[in-house]
Amino acid sequence: EHLDGLVKKDKVVVFIKGTPAQPMCGFSNAVVQILRMHGVQGYAAYNVLEDQDLRPGVKNYSNWPTIPFVGGCDILLQMHQNGDLVEELKKWGVRSALLDAEPSQEKK
Repeated sequence: EHLDGLVKKDKVVVFIKGTPAQPMCGFSNAVVQILRMHGVQGYAAYNVLEDQDLRPGVKNYSNWPTIPFVGGCDILLQMHQNGDLVEELKKWGVRSALLDAEPSQEKK
């Protein structure tokens, strides 16, 4: 299937409204910002607004009602906040830039 080829072509693939340079909704923007914070580069981004068959196709392919289907923006944000995204990126062969960030100073 066409979508299967798109998904398997790159380590990280996002289906968003708009582009990483110009997201067209807040959720897509949040996804782009989270990936940017983790230093994820060279990921494939597909604009679901440009291809009317892509959006329903992605939903059917992923069996998830919203895009993105790692779990939706809220799940991606939760994974970012609790550290699970670092581990998930590692599974995909992507090292999170947050691993190289200096630890924040705790207030005493």
